[in-house]
Amino acid sequence: MFASCADPASLEGLSWLMCYLTSGKHLLFYASFGTVLLLLIITAPIALLFGFGGAMASRSPFWPLRWFGKIYTSMVRGVPDIVFFLFVPIALDQGFEWMRHQVLCDSDAPVRQGNDFVVCAAAKLPLSASPPWVHDVYAVFLAVIAFAIVFGAFAANVLYGAMQAVPRAQLETAEAYGMNRRQVNRRILIPQMWTYALPGLSNLWMILIKATPLLFLLGVEDIVYWARELGGAKTSAFSYPHPDWRLYYFLGILVFYLLMTWVSEKILGRVTRRLSQGQATLAGEAQRKAGAL
Repeated sequence: MFASCADPASLEGLSWLMCYLTSGKHLLFYASFGTVLLLLIITAPIALLFGFGGAMASRSPFWPLRWFGKIYTSMVRGVPDIVFFLFVPIALDQGFEWMRHQVLCDSDAPVRQGNDFVVCAAAKLPLSASPPWVHDVYAVFLAVIAFAIVFGAFAANVLYGAMQAVPRAQLETAEAYGMNRRQVNRRILIPQMWTYALPGLSNLWMILIKATPLLFLLGVEDIVYWARELGGAKTSAFSYPHPDWRLYYFLGILVFYLLMTWVSEKILGRVTRRLSQGQATLAGEAQRKAGAL
């Protein structure tokens, strides 16, 4: 914020607008776009890892592991996303604090006291004396775990279906050449499944992008939070008086998400064409016919 912007009441016209758009609250608003992108960059590979683990567990010959994989994918997909987004961070937070309470606290009082969850000050996460950025990082960490668990279940279902779509004849041929189960999975099944999994994973990526506004419900100051605060006529960010401009802020968010999905479609389209080369799929057949013309 510039020194000339210290007194908003003395500003007008373009000067007022420039000071308004460069205020400290607006800088936090711009930074929140990076928070959304960071969440996507971190969550996507973790969710994919959860999904791969769930899909492999669902195919395991060891029945307890197989049932665990099937229960994970079925249960999480059958519960509304918002329930998990609210439940998982609370459950994780209280679980971490309970474990710290057992180690760091001398009190014998139960942590469950009626409807309250009470631990000693040393067991709190984050500590009350921690700087604000620690609280922000902890909230994002809990959000990443919640998103990864939910979208990992959907990814597990997609990957499981892709593994089932790989022609059985290819797996039997590999077994006939003397490969064991682990070698067949590593050399044949997993490389081949991505062609079949990519359309479903592409849809999941789009849904994940659209689900990021739920960060607002988890206490993270994301773009939705700041759009509401800065666009409202009188909120906690009320330093530059103005009418209700929420329409314009949310319109900017709309453009941001449309741009994100457009770029994603372009990138995923190229990846799909790359993986489809030489494959016995509809996309692969279309490429061969186009090359033959």
